[in-house]
Amino acid sequence: MKALLIGAAGFVGGYLIRELESSGMEVHATCLPEENIDHRFVHKLNILDSGAVDNIFNEIAPDAVYHLAAQSSVAVSWKKPALTAEINVIGAINVLEAHRAARKSSRLVLIGSGEEYGFIRENACPLKEDEPLRPGNIYAATKVCQEMLGEIYSRAYSKDIVMVRAFNHSGPGQSPIFVISDFCRQIAEIEAGRHEPVISVGNLSARRDFTDVRDVVRAYRLLGEKGVSGKIYNVGRGKAVEIQYILSTALKMARLPIEVKNDPTRMRAADIPVIEPDVSLIKNDTGWEAEISMEQTIADTLNYWRGEYV
Repeated sequence: MKALLIGAAGFVGGYLIRELESSGMEVHATCLPEENIDHRFVHKLNILDSGAVDNIFNEIAPDAVYHLAAQSSVAVSWKKPALTAEINVIGAINVLEAHRAARKSSRLVLIGSGEEYGFIRENACPLKEDEPLRPGNIYAATKVCQEMLGEIYSRAYSKDIVMVRAFNHSGPGQSPIFVISDFCRQIAEIEAGRHEPVISVGNLSARRDFTDVRDVVRAYRLLGEKGVSGKIYNVGRGKAVEIQYILSTALKMARLPIEVKNDPTRMRAADIPVIEPDVSLIKNDTGWEAEISMEQTIADTLNYWRGEYV
């Protein structure tokens, strides 16, 4: 059995490679020409080159395809909307067309985002997959478009496509632009004497759903194996927590006292108070549920950053 990971150079890619290999699959991973992946089967690919995407499908003849490639920064999507749409929509069309025309049939897992829900109705949480989508930024809008295209291709061409709305995930190696990694990096810098014992924070009252990346990639694998074609699945813990809880947990693990300081530049004017998914569908169809505690994720992420400052 072969798996093809499109856009595997990011944070999730390495974890998904290991997860699929541990299940016995031969994993082929793609990245941009300027990127590198430490893996046996690596293929350079720009998903905007439709011919190259066609070729990779027919060359590898995978049994399962995981489409991870995206411009995934909300901030960048505001600054470069055309680029974001080109990669996330035109790139997705190239993948869908290659999947449709490939000589060998395969399952395609399209990775979307919990951001697609956008401006959530009052009392709508926990969010079910049939909740109306009201994307609030350009990145989210392109992911909604990718998902709609996936549904169309699944119905119109009877293709085996599963769609995912992944909520916040974290773990060792994640960029510090994300909150758990940010707090852990700041603590590790303080412990290493690189920073005064003060941690800068933004809005701590917002409640968000966080899942360990190792649980998330297990969900992707199981959806590749057991998900129902044509369906959309939330992937998350299914329990939102306050950012304050994450901070307090991380500070308890710190090796010295640390002061907390509010940083106005980290505040968001329109933070949605609660974002929490209903994950009963993926559990019913695949048996998946999050297993790694948030405390373990925070501890592992903190130890990762400690290792960076040795």
